[in-house]
Formats: sequence, structure tokens, C-alpha cells
Amino acid sequence: MSDGLVFIATSDLAARTKGRAVRAADFDERTSVGWVPADLGIGVDGHIVEGIPYGSSGDTRLRPDLSSRTRFAPVGERPGLDIVFADLVNTDGSPWESCPRTFLRDAIRDLREEFGITTRTAFEHEFVELGATTEPHAFSLQAFRDAEPVGSRLVALLADAGLEPETWLPEYGEHQYEITLAPTDALRAADRAILLRDVVRDVYDAGGRRATFAPVVRPGATGNGVHVHFGLDDADGNTLVYDAARPGRLSELAGSFAAGIVRHGPAMAALFAPLVTSYLRLQPHNWSTARSCLGLRNREALLRICPTNEIDGRDPARQLHFEFRGADIGANPWILLGSLLRAGLQGLREKLETPEIVTGEIDVDGTHAHLAALPGSLGEALDALRADEVVSGWFHPNTLATFEAVKRVEITRLDPMTPEERCDAYTSVY
Repeated sequence: MSDGLVFIATSDLAARTKGRAVRAADFDERTSVGWVPADLGIGVDGHIVEGIPYGSSGDTRLRPDLSSRTRFAPVGERPGLDIVFADLVNTDGSPWESCPRTFLRDAIRDLREEFGITTRTAFEHEFVELGATTEPHAFSLQAFRDAEPVGSRLVALLADAGLEPETWLPEYGEHQYEITLAPTDALRAADRAILLRDVVRDVYDAGGRRATFAPVVRPGATGNGVHVHFGLDDADGNTLVYDAARPGRLSELAGSFAAGIVRHGPAMAALFAPLVTSYLRLQPHNWSTARSCLGLRNREALLRICPTNEIDGRDPARQLHFEFRGADIGANPWILLGSLLRAGLQGLREKLETPEIVTGEIDVDGTHAHLAALPGSLGEALDALRADEVVSGWFHPNTLATFEAVKRVEITRLDPMTPEERCDAYTSVY
């Protein structure tokens, strides 16, 4: 289309979508726009953190990936959204050291080149409608209808834009909902996750309602997670996960991949649960997780082996896959998924044995007390990230220093607040 605007987008370390718009008539395959390296250091409060490696000097470019261009229909009085994701590059076009999208691209490439593995990935997002006054009841038809007409509009908008929504449902928490998208290749899945977050807010705002993905809207409330489903395939699309003869029906390769994630789970916590209130959600008996373990159909394991549908003789082989359950909205989807692939890749390189597969309920004080605990706070998580040379080594030193600075300032800013005020602070942002 020749009229309107194209928003050229990235997502920063605070998982906020940012960018610049150009006229659609001026946009083509050679288009790029300027960007400032220090923008990577913008924290949750919208300000550039002091003391980061990137200052007022230096320049980068947002170079669009044309294959990511997506068009959304108008929402209320808001015009349609034409958005394209970009890679951050130097002014000569070479990859920039701290581009989150390039971080995922590189992990995808290494997994493919070293082991011939590709992934099918899907993100699940949970969120809460704020200010709802109806009586909540988990999973009920009434809760489903209470979301109308916004729910139907949202699903239709996502479908028309090609994001392939699969399910839309009222969840367990008060006025909590979940939207899932169909699996696709890793880069496209992460792009879709970013789009979904902004489109949900857009549709709710246009309908005079308000949604938040914040991990916990108030102390004691059911948490909102971002669950990542993924399988492992060969170059021809054949599954590499399934082996009926092995525990959990996991192949030796899939077991090694899972072992890498379980081993490095505590060090990755700052990446997948990067908000102060993330750790109100990551607790035992909270339908989340506080242990870095592999579980069979267990929703309190960090990594879950998902059930298969074998009704009417359906083949389980293609269906068997993992679900990572520790993440929340503060995690940049490119960094989140790239980190999972990097951890799995490390497990493959070291040929790690399949970790213990936990069945039944997790008994953190008894039978399963030996399982590695996740950090109990964001500060502890940042310490664990720095202490793990494998995980910290995935990132350029400037990227890691910027991320840590942003998060340390966040901790300091929220420290004087009450738990309720901390929840409110994130609810207003996410």
C-alpha cells in the first residue's frame, strides 16, 4: 500500500516495542532508519540508565527484515498498523553487538549448523483485565462472555494478520485470560510474541478496557506467565524428540537438550524472569515453578514434557514437545528463546544425560529437596547470571553490563515500595 505509515520496530532489554515510522510510500527493501545505541539502556521507567557502556556518541541502524512485515486492520478509531521488525546493525550494515533479534538469529544458526536441528515454537501469554467488575469464575462460559466483544475482535484481528491464533480462554486467575498461537519457526514465533502483546493492549484500549501482562497484579494473586512450547526437528521437519523406548518417551538427543536448560535454569532466571515481582510468581505450589527440573506433564516444573493427544489413534511422535514455564512478560522474546536454544545447544555439545524426570507433585521439602532452586529475587538472579560463565558468555560484555545496570537501577527504585506498590508499578507498564 502506498499510503499510511510503516513502523520499523525493535524490542529492548525491558521488552518494550520501540522504533520509528516512515511513510509507506517511501518504504522499500533498501530502507533503514537511525537508532541510538544508548536506547538499549532505557529501563522500565522509560529513562536511560546512567553508567552503561553506551553514551551519547555512536550510531546504529534499524534494518527491516521484510519477511516480518505484518498488517493489522484498524482498531476502533485507530488506523491499521503496518509493522516490520528490524535487526540492529552498524552503519556499514554489519551486525551490532547488542541486537536482541540477532542474538536469536545466531542461536538458530548455530543449532542448525552444528546439529542439523530446527525448532517449532509457540508462545502462550496470560494477562488480566483490570477494572473488571463481574464475578470471576475460572474457565467459565460466563467469564468467556464477559470478555466480549473484545475477545472475538482480538482473535479475528490476529487471524486476519496471519498470526494463527489457536485458543482463547478465561484462565484460573480473577479476570485472567490466555491466548495461544500456532507453532512456527523460532524467529517468527518470537516476532509474533512481541506483536501479540501490543495488539492485545491496543484492542483492549480501543474497547475502553485495560489489560496487563504483569507477572503478578497484587500480592497473592494468580500469576501471569509466558510459556514457550517447542519441539526439535531435523532439516526435513521430522521430529527428533520422540523415542517410545526411553523414559518420558524422550530421545537421547532431546534429553541432552533438556539437560542444558535444567542445568543453566537458575543462571537464566534473570533473563526469563527479569522483574522484581517475577519472584512472587516463581514459588512452590503456585502453578509456576521454583525448581529447575524436568517434569512429565507437571505444571510446576521449569521444563515440562507435554501430553499428547492419542484419541482415535493419533500418532504421538509428532506431538511430543517441551514447554518452558518460567518466563513472564518482562523477558524480551528474542532473548528468551535465544537463551533456551543456547542452553539446549550446550547440553548437546556436552552430551549431557537426560535429567531426572519428575512425575507427580513436586515435594520441595522432601522427595525433591535436592532439585536446584531458582533464585529467590531479581538481585539473586543477576548474581547467578554473572556466576555462570556459560550463560554470561552468550552475550557481548556491553550487552550484559547494560542489562545488569538497567535491572540494578530497577531494584533500587522499587526497593522502598510496598509489595502492592511494586505490583502496581509493573501493572502500569506491562
